[in-house]
Amino acid sequence: MTTMLPMASAHNYRWFILLIATLAQAAACFFVQGIGAISVYIQADMALSAFQIGALVSAAQLVPLVGLLVAGELLDRFSERLVVGVGTLVVGIALSAAVLAESYWAMLLFLVIVGAGYSTAQPGGSKSVAAWFDKSQRGFAMGIRQAGLPLGGALAAIVLPTVAITWGWRASFLVGGLIAIFGALVFILFYRTPGGVVPVARASEGSVKQVVLSRLAMIREPAMKQIMASGISLISVQYGILIFTVLYLHSRLQMEVLQAAALLFVAQGAGVAGRILLAAWSDRCRSRYFPVMGCMVAVIVGLLVLVWLPLHSTLMLSGLMAWLGFFGFGWYGPWVAYVAESAPADKTGFVLGLAMAINQLAIVSIPPLLGWLLDISGSFMLGWSLLIAMTLLGLLMTIQRQGEINESDRV
Repeated sequence: MTTMLPMASAHNYRWFILLIATLAQAAACFFVQGIGAISVYIQADMALSAFQIGALVSAAQLVPLVGLLVAGELLDRFSERLVVGVGTLVVGIALSAAVLAESYWAMLLFLVIVGAGYSTAQPGGSKSVAAWFDKSQRGFAMGIRQAGLPLGGALAAIVLPTVAITWGWRASFLVGGLIAIFGALVFILFYRTPGGVVPVARASEGSVKQVVLSRLAMIREPAMKQIMASGISLISVQYGILIFTVLYLHSRLQMEVLQAAALLFVAQGAGVAGRILLAAWSDRCRSRYFPVMGCMVAVIVGLLVLVWLPLHSTLMLSGLMAWLGFFGFGWYGPWVAYVAESAPADKTGFVLGLAMAINQLAIVSIPPLLGWLLDISGSFMLGWSLLIAMTLLGLLMTIQRQGEINESDRV
């Protein structure tokens, strides 16, 4: 449904749209981003390996490999209200039903269904913000909206362990499901498409095969090379921190689970600030991509400190977690704004979905890979070193690509 609003009302209503888009994002990702905070309890109760814990996260991120592309195409054809609302409802219902899972494999199945609904949240909310805000404020608005992910994760890092201790870790699934359902209903009830936006006709695009090939051809676009290099490396760092920080602090420093979860909360909270501030900074940069490169440098430094320096002070650890959270989660704000602006106007939804689907390759593979490296070595060193190497490689590829762009500008 499209509601035509007076210009002054529309100017003010866009901030309300931003609020509900951020709320829907936080609600949809609450459990998925917070599962690392209760991984210790799940692992102990079900006698799981580190690889199996990583696979739990991958299960929720498996369907989005294709689902993000489908969601992106649907967003170019239908209202964000319908696509995001229904998808987030699927997340809530599947999580609520997962309380009934008695085995590891049943839990994996429910999380796969969660992933199907979760596919709509990221590109849908991003497109809704891109539609309501012009370029001068788009980065700032996108950063606020993308802050919904670490915001949901930060709240989950506090809420889920408390629920798990009080009622058992299975109750955490129900809490996550109810929160997702609430976010879906709010988005369905209050989201409106900006006046003047109409669906784009696509009758002339040819067969389904031609449409698919034309969309996938966008991978060869110059901007997509930067998007892929930075996205894959930084999303790997983000999920490495998200899933294994609590296990790392608990096993290496003998830290209590709640204290370790509190440090993960610090990282997530700093990520909220990072997504907003870095995206606002990108509005004022000559290149919106420059803050993304800065984040790559910062996370390399942060991970080196985590691996090599003795950290026994809670204050030092808090500072390091804030640093890693600010840059390791905050990069997504300017990155997704860059993706939205690099896309053709009639294909914004699909390009967002394509870029996020490419990231999904890392999201699905990195957690179990890090878990496997931990299982075979008994140490986190191999996993953290892999993340450092990936980010360094992504940075070098990005610098090379920036040099090619600058050289072409001088010609």
